[in-house]
Amino acid sequence: MKVLYKTIATGFGSGFTPIAPGTAGAALGCLLLGGYQYFIGQTATISFQISFFVLILITTVVGAICTHRLEPEWGEDPSKVVVDEIIGVWITLLFVPLSWQNILIGFVLFRLFDIYKPLGIRKLEAIPKGWGVMLDDVLAGIYANLVLQIYLYLG
Repeated sequence: MKVLYKTIATGFGSGFTPIAPGTAGAALGCLLLGGYQYFIGQTATISFQISFFVLILITTVVGAICTHRLEPEWGEDPSKVVVDEIIGVWITLLFVPLSWQNILIGFVLFRLFDIYKPLGIRKLEAIPKGWGVMLDDVLAGIYANLVLQIYLYLG
């Protein structure tokens, strides 16, 4: 079971990248979203957005469980855990028209919010049992999504 936890938590091993594992995890999230879009179809449909939202919810819960199970071995919020970055970039791109430009802008916005952790993001890290690891990136993704939505609306 530990292998499954590690596979999920590290984003299929992308968290073992020696340089910028969080960036690698967020990039994997973009690639996984592209694959999801390819198999599910039109992203502008409400059914796609609902299924994507459900996928985000399920992956967030599973990510928190996996992270919590690995904390005794890896410590709190280890850099190799990147499932939170995958979720964060997915939230950033939720309800956004998917184009390579929007994905790139969303990716950069998410990484900025994730790295600098403004507006209360850092406080969420204190939540126990793997939830703090996930929820700080959830909030970073929400902030990045809002900025991206405003940019797209004004642009």
